[in-house]
Amino acid sequence: MSKFSINLLVYNGLKFLPQCIESVLNQSYKEYDFLIIDNNSTDGSRDYLKILQRSMPHIKIIFNETNAGFAAGHNQGIGKSDSEYILCLNQDIILDKDFLKNAVEILNRGDKIGALQPKLLRLKKIDGEWQKTDIIDTTGLMMLKNRRIVNRGQGWLDTKYQIPNTKYTEVFGADGAAPIYKREALENIKIPISNKNFEYFDEDFFMYKEDVDLAWRMRLYGWKTVYAPDIIGWHARGAGDSAKTKYLDVIKERRKISQFSKYYSFKNQRLMQIKNELPLLLLRHLFWWLPKEIASWFYILIFEHYTIKTIKKLIMQIPKMLKKRRLIMENKKITAKEMKKWFI
Repeated sequence: MSKFSINLLVYNGLKFLPQCIESVLNQSYKEYDFLIIDNNSTDGSRDYLKILQRSMPHIKIIFNETNAGFAAGHNQGIGKSDSEYILCLNQDIILDKDFLKNAVEILNRGDKIGALQPKLLRLKKIDGEWQKTDIIDTTGLMMLKNRRIVNRGQGWLDTKYQIPNTKYTEVFGADGAAPIYKREALENIKIPISNKNFEYFDEDFFMYKEDVDLAWRMRLYGWKTVYAPDIIGWHARGAGDSAKTKYLDVIKERRKISQFSKYYSFKNQRLMQIKNELPLLLLRHLFWWLPKEIASWFYILIFEHYTIKTIKKLIMQIPKMLKKRRLIMENKKITAKEMKKWFI
């Protein structure tokens, strides 16, 4: 059994795959399994991966016949692995050569660390090539009192004056681009969906907010998520800067996002809160949360008619979320008082 599993989820990511896979294969730490899950790509990724498989048979590749989504795709990979630590990797990431080495050194120290957040910097396309920059993409998830999720440090320069490069900083949770999870933590927080099957990421979400949902559940179960600045990667994030805080800036960024993304993001935000909210804490934050929630509903009713279609799906999924909520609340270890500090 290898110490580490790297699960790379692919969907129409041919333009990213050569650099991403090369960065995995060039890791200085070699005790890892490499699994690639292709979600029925149609851009030539499958042909590229089949050629790769013939030349490197030690790389395991699963070719799904449908797009299973982010949650089911990564759950599939986690279920296929038996390693102590798991990296859930996006296709648009390039890893530093010591990424795994530095992660193992931290995780081997024990403690109640359930997840690690790498320092992710931005990849920027310059003259047709993806170039590494010193602009921060994320150093972890922050949850605001109004329940908006923000990527910590996003858009800032990577300097000690803006994001202190301390060895360990606890954060609310790990962003879904390249989170590192301890298997013990994932097994502890998994949700039974049948007599034999479990889910780590919520497959009812399909995509968007699954990483935040899992991070919230991990916090409720008493696991820490730690930002480690010496675990470094580069990410070619698409449109949508979550670090914007002014109302007009938030709207401007939202308009860059596809209708598909808006649909799932709006629905899953509400489903996530149904599952994980602590009533006393939400009541304390009502002053911040309620105006933002009312504004969100008004905005989609006036400007995003496509997103309105999600309301029916949202209502249909509420009973299932309430069942999951009961399981989460029965097993949580953290009180509202202890959770309070993670809402900024």
